[in-house]
Amino acid sequence: SHALIVLVMWAVMMAAMMLPSAAPMILLHATLARRRSERGEPAVTSGAVAAGYLAVWAGFSGAATLLQYGLEQAALLSPMMQTTSRLLAGGVLVAAGLYQWTPLKQACLRHCRSPLDFVLLHWRPGARGAFAMGLRHGAVCVGCCWLLMLLLFVGGVMSLAWIAGIALFVLVEKLSPVGHWLGRGAGVLLVAWGGAVLL
Repeated sequence: SHALIVLVMWAVMMAAMMLPSAAPMILLHATLARRRSERGEPAVTSGAVAAGYLAVWAGFSGAATLLQYGLEQAALLSPMMQTTSRLLAGGVLVAAGLYQWTPLKQACLRHCRSPLDFVLLHWRPGARGAFAMGLRHGAVCVGCCWLLMLLLFVGGVMSLAWIAGIALFVLVEKLSPVGHWLGRGAGVLLVAWGGAVLL
């Protein structure tokens, strides 16, 4: 059905956009798991961490699919899946910009920016534990990036340039030494852009 195709599209897109920024945490988990197995502890595959992480983004994809359906029913989307409403586009831009400055965003970003701390603090043994770690990290990442992902409806869900731009921003915000300040600066620009669209 159409809904299933859209859901799969969102899930694949979220995996492609978000896995690169989660790679440092998954690789650190793999290194630590290997060292622990060398000491005689049961071997754990880091695939379970990645699976947990992607499961959370699959849940987000379900919500995005429902939102897309709602916008389509309200005739607010172009064929490129870009909103045709200036009010909605401006509102999403302003909301995404303001969110960049909230304590919740900053707390989630701190977790995402320190993968070693995350792995050491939230280590769980076994495959089930690794999956739970992935779920937790995925939840933190959704908390960090959900409004940035809604910007896809502003630039066009089908626009490869827009998808690549957001993915690159997420990667730099999480991994660059100045990512913290870059995120706040982007917040100011998004609010200004949204204000211009609304006016």
